[in-house]
Amino acid sequence: MKVSSWKEPSKSPKIAVDPLIVKKNKIVLSKRTITPFKGMLQLPGGMVEYGETIEHAVVRESREETGLKVRIKEILGVYSGKSRDPRFLSVSVAFIMEPIGGRLRGSFEGEPIWCDIDKVKSKKLGFDHTKILKDYVMWKKKKGTYWSTK
Repeated sequence: MKVSSWKEPSKSPKIAVDPLIVKKNKIVLSKRTITPFKGMLQLPGGMVEYGETIEHAVVRESREETGLKVRIKEILGVYSGKSRDPRFLSVSVAFIMEPIGGRLRGSFEGEPIWCDIDKVKSKKLGFDHTKILKDYVMWKKKKGTYWSTK
């Protein structure tokens, strides 16, 4: 394709990050206080801002949504299922994070809590976070990288 024939799409997906903040067998989930998925548990993620790297975004969103300082340990995978967010098409990069400081506190979007992974891995979470958590449980056993259809 010639560069001169390329046209920018009228709609593009939004880019999101989903941190899996893990310590031993516990993970931070947030009880969502806004729609969509109000009242459900979710990963405490959010949108990448213009000009920001994906790595900076996941650290920033973790801090904003949980109050915790975190460090990236691994990339879990990329999720782009058409139904992952009912508001718009989004692509999310999920990272496995390690807490290194701070104090757990909420935001306008939700109230974070430490949850035992074995007790929540079978629960229905908001967005496609049930799939992401299931992939994390598999990652702990087999490592690897995961995505929407794997």
